[in-house]
Amino acid sequence: MALTYSSTQHIVVLTGAGISAESGLGTFRDHGGLWEQHSVYDVATPEAFARDPELVQRFYNARRRQLADVEPNFAHRALAELEQTHAVSIITQNIDDLHERAGSTRVLHLHGELTKARSTVDPELIYDIGYAPITPEERCVLGSPLRPHVVWFGELVPMIEVAMEVASQADYLLVIGTSLQVYPAAGLVDYVAPGVPITVIDPGEPAQVQGAQVIRKTACEGMREWLQHLR
Repeated sequence: MALTYSSTQHIVVLTGAGISAESGLGTFRDHGGLWEQHSVYDVATPEAFARDPELVQRFYNARRRQLADVEPNFAHRALAELEQTHAVSIITQNIDDLHERAGSTRVLHLHGELTKARSTVDPELIYDIGYAPITPEERCVLGSPLRPHVVWFGELVPMIEVAMEVASQADYLLVIGTSLQVYPAAGLVDYVAPGVPITVIDPGEPAQVQGAQVIRKTACEGMREWLQHLR
C-alpha cells in the first residue's frame, strides 16, 4: 500500500462487519457471541485450532464457500468509485475480499484474508487459495499443515502499525459498519491528526469519537447520505 499521496484529498476508510453484513455475510457480534451457531472461542482462537483443527477448518471452509456466493454491495462499490476523484485507503477489519472485488485498489486487511492460507510454522509462508477448502493433506513447503490466514482472538495484529501510519495521513476519516469497540482497530481514530473531519456510519450506538459526525444508518443507506454531503 502506498503511504504518500499527491495534493488530492486523502480519504481513509475504516470498515467493519456491518458493511459486509449487507452482502449477506453473518457476524458473530450480532448473535450473542455466536458465529453461524459456533462460539467464537471454538473457531477463532489458537487454542481452538490446537484442540480441534478439523472443526476450525470446516468452519472457515464453509465461510469461503459462502463468500463465493455473495457480491459487493452499494457501499463497497461507492468506495471503489471514490478513487476516481480522491486518494482512498481502506483499512478493514473484515477478512472477506468484497472491497477488492468492488474495485478498490488500496485495501489493508487488519485481521487477515479468508482467501489465503498460511503455514502453521512460518507465518511468512502465505498461499492464495481463493474459495477452495483447506484439506488436512495440504502442506506448506516446509511440510507443515496449513491454517486460515486470519488473525484469531489472542493473536497479535501484524498490520496495525502500518494502519496507524495510514490513519495519520488522513485528510478525512470515514468509519463504516463498526461499533469502534474492538481494539486495536478502534484505536486508529486516535492517530488521525487534530482537526481532520471524521464521519461514522453505523445503525447502532458506536463508541463516541470527539467531534465526529454520526450517521446512524446501515452502510449502504449511510453511504448514499454521505456522498450527497461530499458532492
